[in-house]
Amino acid sequence: MKKEHNFSVIIPARYESSRLPGKPLIEICGIPMIIRTYDQCAKACPQEKIFVATDDDRIKDVCEAHGIQVLMTSKDCLTGTDRVAECARLIDSEVFINVQGDEPLFNPQDLISIIEKINDFPGDVLNGFCPILEEEHFRSTSTPKVVIRPDGRLLYMSRATIPGTKDDRFIAGHRQVCVYAFPRKALEAFSSQTKKTPLESIEDIEILRFLELGWEVRMIELSTSSIAVDNPEDVLRAEAAIQEGKLP
Repeated sequence: MKKEHNFSVIIPARYESSRLPGKPLIEICGIPMIIRTYDQCAKACPQEKIFVATDDDRIKDVCEAHGIQVLMTSKDCLTGTDRVAECARLIDSEVFINVQGDEPLFNPQDLISIIEKINDFPGDVLNGFCPILEEEHFRSTSTPKVVIRPDGRLLYMSRATIPGTKDDRFIAGHRQVCVYAFPRKALEAFSSQTKKTPLESIEDIEILRFLELGWEVRMIELSTSSIAVDNPEDVLRAEAAIQEGKLP
């Protein structure tokens, strides 16, 4: 019988955003985005295991009004993963699953898949990925592209168009799905840094800090249904998908 790991799901939610201020509270078809993300997670695991991590009282108040557990973190966190690491000091769990708060169409089955893979790869950092289906996503710097070793470990991740060709054609690619699983020791190593590591800083992709610190990252294939909301156009895309009945 497989060991059932003691895990918590953390949804980081920061009010300040250069591209979309107040992003977690933006309404998607009448419901704040952070609430939609939480509701999707609650379809996959018990609510007592799910926490929203924020540094903003406005987000805290909205979440608590919906009966959601909230952990207040500092305003000085370098990244969402650093925010999760702060939560790890407050919760007695072995593994911390990070679901981004800007995923209103997050597929609950993806969370179930990550939870199952904790048992298959104990002690590993896990991150989701899926195929890139549209060249627009391959070209977009908002989309982290993933290159994976044959054994499933992350080789590199970039906002650039990788893998690339000499004539700059789009042949195939994979993109990151922003759900992660962090063992406690990996989070402690990550958060011990007082500044972003060099590649992490250039790419603005926090998973690269684990690679730069010598940790292996195991990539788990997930669904293609996620729509990360990074700009006003993404809000319209998410609302259209919900109106078309595409909410997983």
